Amino acid sequence: MGFRLPRIVNAKPSLKRTLSSSETIIIPKSHFPVYVGEVENKRFVVPISFLKHPSFQNLLSHAEKEFGFNHPMGALTIPCSEEAFIDLTCNLQNS
Repeated sequence: MGFRLPRIVNAKPSLKRTLSSSETIIIPKSHFPVYVGEVENKRFVVPISFLKHPSFQNLLSHAEKEFGFNHPMGALTIPCSEEAFIDLTCNLQNS
């Protein structure tokens, strides 16, 4: 069961495309993959710099409570809606 994040800002369509990725994309240096979703997980590649932001740390704390440190997908799994994750990461990109 996932959790909901409050809407921070509306994501711009161009940012949605740059944040989402397919399973075959190579992860660039200083980025890491995360799986996001409440039912079906979608893979995103995000900058490591997001780890220092309190909003992203809060999101990770909720993910830890939900999944612990066992991530069967091979990457971090975040149980929130894809839309909420995009809104949060767009806000971090703009800050």
